[in-house]
Amino acid sequence: MATNNGGTLYVLQARPPAIIELSPDGSHEVVIANLTRTPDGIKVDAENQMVYWTNMGTGIHLVDGDPPSGAVPPNDGTIESAKLDGSGHRVLVPSGKAGTPKELVLDKEGGHLYWCDREGMRVMRARLDGTEVTELVRTGNFPQDTGDATRHCVGIVLDKANGHVYWTQKGPPDAGEGRIFRAGIELPPGATADQRPDVECMLADLPEPIDLDIDHRHSMLYWTDRGDDAHDGNTLNRARITPSGLVGREVLARELHEGIGVSLDLQGRRAFVTDLGGNVRELNIDTKHESHFTTVAHLGVLTGIDFADT
Repeated sequence: MATNNGGTLYVLQARPPAIIELSPDGSHEVVIANLTRTPDGIKVDAENQMVYWTNMGTGIHLVDGDPPSGAVPPNDGTIESAKLDGSGHRVLVPSGKAGTPKELVLDKEGGHLYWCDREGMRVMRARLDGTEVTELVRTGNFPQDTGDATRHCVGIVLDKANGHVYWTQKGPPDAGEGRIFRAGIELPPGATADQRPDVECMLADLPEPIDLDIDHRHSMLYWTDRGDDAHDGNTLNRARITPSGLVGREVLARELHEGIGVSLDLQGRRAFVTDLGGNVRELNIDTKHESHFTTVAHLGVLTGIDFADT
């Protein structure tokens, strides 16, 4: 189902759990049905017809997309993969090792998957076959610190050219305590995941930042926010990446219904976003002013999204 710009969207539907292939003209089909539990982050390797996704596990009963305050999950989320035709479904990182995995990054050249473990308060990675599960950042100790949502890691993206990993710590719902961090992709010599001298807070006091993507050519970081509408929540945002931090934050568009996923089509100069209201939205990222989304499709409750060049 190729688009005019030579790409395809893949979205995760949380209820009922499925992977949906979608064209920006709104036509769509379920490519993998009957996923277990609550899928959240997705990345597609179009060349090899592979899809990777996270499953948050059984222990979180969501209230408007969030766990109840102070909830401690049983640490049984997984990282999974399959062919885009649904065959070859595998659990790569099993229950007990992935935590409550949220957004996902595929580093095909480096041979790794990266993800954020929300209630486990970690930034993690593993080999594409699920081996060598590694903590890169740990912001708290499980389970005693799990109730502190300011420690919860959610969105993630790599800036390999500059050797950085970026992630969000969203904070409590609508609290205005969200932050975006970065650190080196590799642990510094002698450092541990919970004691890293290179962790930088790039932006603070955000409504509730969720997913991330990067326009490397223009050094721009994009993110969704699902916080309070009155304080720039439920928006698509961006800021310029500089050696000293993120500057020039802009709100590009509003009126998401609990914004979640974001994925950029850099050749087509578009951003695609999803929300828990079931909307897939599109925006021209070369806009010079705050603009309005175009609605591509309305489906079930949606979490992650990935734009794949085909």
